[in-house]
Order: sequence, then C-alpha cells, then structure tokens
Amino acid sequence: MLIARNTVVTLKYSVRDTDGSPVDEGANPLVYLHGGYGGIFDRIEEELQGKAVGDQLEVKLEPEDAFGEYDAELVAVESRQLFPENIEVGMQFERGAEDDESEDGLFTITDIADDKVVVDGNHPLAGIALLFSCTVADVRAATAEEITHGHVHGDHGHHH
Repeated sequence: MLIARNTVVTLKYSVRDTDGSPVDEGANPLVYLHGGYGGIFDRIEEELQGKAVGDQLEVKLEPEDAFGEYDAELVAVESRQLFPENIEVGMQFERGAEDDESEDGLFTITDIADDKVVVDGNHPLAGIALLFSCTVADVRAATAEEITHGHVHGDHGHHH
C-alpha cells in the first residue's frame, strides 16, 4: 500500500540539527494520519506522499518548515514577584492572551537573577534547521473513526 490521504503511516525516524547533533532519536515510532490532519510537518507529509513500506527519506526542514523563526519579541523580562517561590530555569508555563494579543503562549524560564525572571515564548527549536530521516515501517488504511476524528487510534495513537 502506498502512502496517500487517509492512510495511517508508521515511521522509524530520527531528527538531527544541521551540525549532526541529535535532536530526537525517535525511541518510539511516529504514527500519524496522512492527508493534512496536522500530525506531522507539511513538508515531510508532502515528501512521503506515494512512498511504501521500506522506503527511506531524508528531509531538510528550514525553520519556517518546522518550528518557525526565532522571534526576539517573545522574550521578556518580568518581575520575580509575578512567579511562585519554587520556580527554576527550564520550567514552562502557559500565558493567556491579553487584550491586544490573539494567541496564548507556552513560555520557558531561561534565567532568574535577583528580582527579575527572563521568559521565552519561542519553541526551543525555533530558528534551527533540522534533518528529518525516516524509514516507512507500516502503511494501512485509516478507519472511518480515525478519519472522522482526524487522528490515529490504538497503539502509538490517541486513546479515547
């Protein structure tokens, strides 16, 4: 069976940065519903179209194809008083949208100094080109329920 819209695809994969450093070793297979459901980056999905079990692929993802460009405006210095006592560098929190903003955001604490906290709303991989390597391990027809829900059910998929 070839990869096409409304097939469930299982990939053995790894992700490296352009220096060859591992980003994601792919310890577990990646299983997604193919056909524009948002389970994998669009660029990878396009390259996988028409592939079969055993086919291998390497795709270079520029930042705009993956986690976006780094946006310095998403870095802010906040008063330490706005945070609980037990915060640490690396902790993440969601910030709700304010009146003039359209989206909520996930922020990471990147520095704590005296009475200030630096928070960054960029994805940790923003601004980084990535090399996605994979082997197609399985392709099957999606069930009607998976298509209706827009995601894979069962092993490595969503459970209701």
